[in-house]
Amino acid sequence: MDAALKGKLGIDNVVVAILPSPAQWITDYQPMGKSSIVSRFNLPGKFAWFTMEVPSLLVISYIMYTLPEELGLSSLPNENWLMASLYVIHYIYRAVLAPLILNPTMSPIHAFPWVSAIFWQVMNAISLGGWLAGYGPVTKAEWHGHYAWIQIGLVIWTLGFASNIWHDDELREIRRAALRAQKREAEKTGEPIKGVEKVYQMPENGLFKIILFPHYFSEWIEWAGYWMIGGGACVPARSFMLNDISTMLPRAVHGKKWYINKFGKEKVGSRKAVVPGII
Repeated sequence: MDAALKGKLGIDNVVVAILPSPAQWITDYQPMGKSSIVSRFNLPGKFAWFTMEVPSLLVISYIMYTLPEELGLSSLPNENWLMASLYVIHYIYRAVLAPLILNPTMSPIHAFPWVSAIFWQVMNAISLGGWLAGYGPVTKAEWHGHYAWIQIGLVIWTLGFASNIWHDDELREIRRAALRAQKREAEKTGEPIKGVEKVYQMPENGLFKIILFPHYFSEWIEWAGYWMIGGGACVPARSFMLNDISTMLPRAVHGKKWYINKFGKEKVGSRKAVVPGII
């Protein structure tokens, strides 16, 4: 497959990613999570998150197991399967474990970001899956000379992924602790448990000491490592990283304003929004 088509797999992807970003800077309308709203178009948080994230996992798995045969390839290099496996591992956590098992509760998600996320996930999985399953390197020789970068990128990906999970769990613990407290109070008074869907506190551990959205920052590190594994020619991985930054950065900046309005400037202190010491 020629270089133009290989590049197009990622270029279309990043165009889809960056186009909505100016609107995100203009408005803080983000009807999910902390900024969820009351609407007839809301979907239950756990259901919505699972169904809008899992298409990425399903699509890339399907492509990896069907496209090589269609292109007449008898096998793919181990490096291709490594990148596909890392992507699948991330989405098993993000799409399945986090919403369905680990998160005590999730705020409702409006249908608009739900549909938008499904569209993005499918596009991203097609882009990466196409590159990994036949339109990128298809021989061991094409990976030759890149092994040092693969090892460095894998370490960075692992650190970012682990940090993402750890900081996610710090947020989960806020609601777990609140739920435990409510249960103890309910046992004493006989009053029903109120629920913790809208319980928020200022997290204090780890990178939360210096930034408000370390789980975002950690995910950027994770996908920067992923791009390093694929190399500079892996346009889909670069597009994925740029998408993460272009869509999550304005959310973090608006999110800092939310924290200030909720807890006050003094409580937020010198914390940056998402990048330590910068923004």
